[in-house]
Parts: sequence; structure tokens; C-alpha cells
Amino acid sequence: MRTKPSQPPALDPPPPAVHDFRVTPQAKPLQDQVVVVTGASRGIGRQIAIDFAKAGAHVVVTARSSENARSKLPGTIEQTAREVEAQGRQALAIPVDVTKEDDIRRMAERTLEEFGRCDILVNNAAISSPAPFHETPLKRWDLVMNVNLRGPVMCTHAFLPSMIERKRGRIINISSILAEEVISPMVSYSVSKVALEKLTQYAGQELKQHGIPVNCLRIEMSIATEGWMYRNPGMDFSDWEKPDAASEATFWIATQPIDWTGNVVTIADAREAMGRAAEAKAGIEELRQLRPQ
Repeated sequence: MRTKPSQPPALDPPPPAVHDFRVTPQAKPLQDQVVVVTGASRGIGRQIAIDFAKAGAHVVVTARSSENARSKLPGTIEQTAREVEAQGRQALAIPVDVTKEDDIRRMAERTLEEFGRCDILVNNAAISSPAPFHETPLKRWDLVMNVNLRGPVMCTHAFLPSMIERKRGRIINISSILAEEVISPMVSYSVSKVALEKLTQYAGQELKQHGIPVNCLRIEMSIATEGWMYRNPGMDFSDWEKPDAASEATFWIATQPIDWTGNVVTIADAREAMGRAAEAKAGIEELRQLRPQ
């Protein structure tokens, strides 16, 4: 899905002269940037796609759930793409399984063919397979690692050559408080997020010479997404944060100076930097009560 613009996006739009987090009709910090978001059919990924479009970006919306391959959960890449287009931005919906190298290669090729570049890559797609370590089949362990760690590695590799050539681009990885906390039976998910954060630190350091910041958002607040609510029917999620809490923090990361790289920050960190209250509405104890996604 793609809406033809009246004018093509400007090549390499200059950064704003004044750093401003506000998104208004007069101030769009991501104006004409091209953003690729994985896992964008619902939840946090969907919200990132919409909010980045509000900030002026064109968005490549990727996930497995499409109108031709629906999930039990609500949401498809086409629906998210329509919401991006409703903001007056271009949207390109591409079905992608991040465990499949061919899917990622085709996604990168289509993005570069349509837009000529990727300015921001948001590695958001993730799954969990709850089970104690000694009861986790290797097949399930490998699947979690392939989606949560190998997927971001392959997506990053797919766009790095063009980013390095232009000396321009950003990579944002989405992690979890479970990279730090221990909640049985989330061992495979937790290990994958620890590795993703360490990957962020290494890549941030190594790619700094090319002008490509790599940073990570560690989501430490309980966020009410379709996955949590579907698997925990009847639970009261009214006092939980909404997906826009994570989207706002991701946007803050996306608007930092180029030399700010290799960092792992929380939503509270971002809110504090923006001068906002950082208190979480729900946290780790609430997560212990849930059936994980």
C-alpha cells in the first residue's frame, strides 16, 4: 500500500536548527524522513508508526499479520498503513517474517526502490515462549532468539550498506525490563533482550565513525497491548500505560544528536529528559501476575 505524494520526499532533509520535541502543524521534527518499523501491525509498533507519521515521517510498515495472513489478535500492516496515510504521509505495507532472510532482503530492496533510503530503522518485532529453562525445547528457544535477536541483526545488516554510504541513518532497538529482571518462566525472552541491549552498545560504538547512532529503549512500564489483553481476559488494565508511552520515548531517542549513541534508556529516562513525570502506572509486580505474550 502506497499513496503517491504530490512531491517526492526531499533527499536527506536537514535536521531542525532548534531541537524541539513538540509535534505541531508548524513543527514536524521528522519531516520527510523514511522510517521502517518491524512488528507494526498492532501494539507498540503500530503506535510508533502512527506517531512518527504525525511527526512528518513516511513509514514502511512491516509485520507478519496482513490482510492475507491474519492473526488471532486484531491488527494488520494494511490497517496501520491506512492510519499513517491519514496523517498525510506515505505508507508502504510489506509482510515480513523477521526470521526469514529473504523476507528482510525483499523488504529492504522495496524500501530503497520506493524511497531511496531508510533514515530510521525501529527493530520492534518480538515474541516470547514462556517456559522454565529446563522445559524449553530447543526449537522454541531458537525461535525466540531468531525473532528477538537475529531479526534485528538481519534488518540492521540489510540497511547498513546504504546508511554507511550516505553517512546517515538511525537504528533503534526495543528491549524490555526483562533484560534486567528475572520473571519465571521468561528465560528465553529475557536472554534475547539482554543480548539485544549488548548488541546496541557494540553497534553504537562501532558505527559512530559512520555517523549512524544506535540506541535502545528498555520498556520498564507495564503497557496495555492487544497481546497482554488477549491472553489475560477479565483483568483490569485501566491503570496501565498505553502504547503511546513507548512511542513517545522512541520518538525522543529518534530526535537526539547524531553523536548520542550506544545507549540503553527507559521510558522514565526519556520522560525525565523531557521534563515530564517519570512515575510508572504499573511495573514489574504487575507483570508477575500475567500470562506473558
